[in-house]
Amino acid sequence: MKKEQTQASRRGFFMGAAAAGAAAAAVTALPRVNLPTEVAALKPAPENGGGYSLSEHVKRYYQTTRV
Repeated sequence: MKKEQTQASRRGFFMGAAAAGAAAAAVTALPRVNLPTEVAALKPAPENGGGYSLSEHVKRYYQTTRV
């Protein structure tokens, strides 16, 4: 019974090593993604409060919450 357990764990180790190797090969083969260097500047908050504005992000959120 002990022999079956060691074979299963050895088999699992080799399967895991093969999967890790395949993942590493896939990561190196994929093209790199260029991230934008500029970050969009946020509008300054109004001095008298009332910082809510209906932006595209807010409109998209409202669209996703519709049932």
